[in-house]
Amino acid sequence: MTYHDVAAFTQSFSLLLFFVLFIGVVIYALWPGNKKVFERASRMPLDNDEHDPSTQQEPGGRT
Repeated sequence: MTYHDVAAFTQSFSLLLFFVLFIGVVIYALWPGNKKVFERASRMPLDNDEHDPSTQQEPGGRT
């Protein structure tokens, strides 16, 4: 085996590997069972407790 043979093999194998990983990530993201998890994660930045006095901390870091 020459360097070019090994390089061609590893490039082909890497392309196949990354394609399979990409398809796996897409299937995971679109799987119906994960919908609630992703909806909850998408709302995390919007859940703001600044206006809830029960969760306010004192300036010294004490509750």
